[in-house]
Amino acid sequence: MEMKWTNSGGTIISVRSIKWLVFNRTHAIFTFMKIIPEHRRFVLVLIAALAVLSGYSDRLIAADYEPKPDDAYFLKFNPRKAPAPGPLLLKEGDRLAIIGDSITEQKMYSRIIETYLTVCVPELKITTRQFGWSGETAEGFLGRMTNDCLRFQPTVATLCYGMNDHRYRPFDVENAKWYADEYSAVVNSLENAGARVVLGSPGCVGKVPSWTKSSAFTRDELNINLCALRDIDIEIAEVANARFADVFWTMFKAGHEGQKLYGTTNEDYMISGKDGVHPGWAGHLVMAYAFLRAMGLNGDIGTLTVDLGNQTATGTAGHTVEGFTNDELTVISTKYPFCVSGEKNRDSSLRSGATLVPFYQDLSRFRLVVTNAAAANYLVIWGTTTNIYSAAQLADGVNLAADFVVNPFGDAFKQVDEAVAAKQAYETKQIKQIFHGAEGKTDMAKAVERSEAERAPLVAAIAKAMIPVRHTIRLQPVP
Repeated sequence: MEMKWTNSGGTIISVRSIKWLVFNRTHAIFTFMKIIPEHRRFVLVLIAALAVLSGYSDRLIAADYEPKPDDAYFLKFNPRKAPAPGPLLLKEGDRLAIIGDSITEQKMYSRIIETYLTVCVPELKITTRQFGWSGETAEGFLGRMTNDCLRFQPTVATLCYGMNDHRYRPFDVENAKWYADEYSAVVNSLENAGARVVLGSPGCVGKVPSWTKSSAFTRDELNINLCALRDIDIEIAEVANARFADVFWTMFKAGHEGQKLYGTTNEDYMISGKDGVHPGWAGHLVMAYAFLRAMGLNGDIGTLTVDLGNQTATGTAGHTVEGFTNDELTVISTKYPFCVSGEKNRDSSLRSGATLVPFYQDLSRFRLVVTNAAAANYLVIWGTTTNIYSAAQLADGVNLAADFVVNPFGDAFKQVDEAVAAKQAYETKQIKQIFHGAEGKTDMAKAVERSEAERAPLVAAIAKAMIPVRHTIRLQPVP
């Protein structure tokens, strides 16, 4: 029999409820405290006792928290410290499913992820499908998972739910319990089907969205709720031995930094998008960064090493040195750095998002190392861009991907990215209009067979676009 207590207002406090609060900690606990203030001390003691008696480590009570910028904007938020990215999760030939709600159906962070895996780690030969569905919750996906997703036998899956699940209102225990149960069931079902899971937290909101038609709640209250769900997600991932992608805290910090750097009196910088929920390219770049890091990708695109004294040059895997004469290096590359474009100060720009997280440092390092340089400084000419470096900088190595936004990979990269966009657009049609339309309802097996035949050329177009890039780097001493 479950032990229960009733406070003077008739609120039932059960061991199960408080035990669940142990898992979900700060935001849930203090919301619960507000509901039953006369039991604050009792509940805190009981939580501590249950944590010990239930075998939970005391870190769930006195856990490490994420470091916060020294700014009043972050005072209300105390997110639990996220686990560090582990080793590479992906294996050669993996089939990746990118799953989520309307933010996933935007086909932006999913496109960044697929393009990245195609051009930056082509040796892994990852194939990808996106399964975004607008307005969806974890419970909603659970209902369509077998029909829409598991039939394609994914070996890796990313999940991003919580935005609709938080119901655009402040935290409450019952809703959080429902979310935890449904999201856990999704993770367990995917793992039972043989997939390794990267569980993503929800992102953050930039304002109370207009469709709530309510002024009863504040942006902070919604974000505190989303932050609480994010902490729940850490627990779900730990229990399931899944990876965790910290979308919320990464976006929340990036959005604040973006507003400080790029916001103006005429226009706020909105990492979560102009409607407060659906990000532009900057926000989706930040989301993709969180997922790619959680997959354990190390960002090493390759290194070109030039010895000016001996007039020799070498390249790492994926980069074949065709020749090096008269301080000019010619290389044929079969893997690309990730190419971003756009203005640095616009929330609609990939390049802007890359200034708010260490994207180049962590995920796109294409290094040039020059040794035995005779001059103090050199011009490095790559494509149509010229930069100047000291001999010491070149000896340490410079990141060409970060320093040359316009570079010789740009055209080939664009071709691959556009092919990925076309395929993912069809995948939304395949699932929402074909599988869940008249054709699928009439004969699902035939609908799958016909739509897969229609999708196949779009998959082939990505492979066709991924061509070797021949490029030249010239080193010119500065007098």
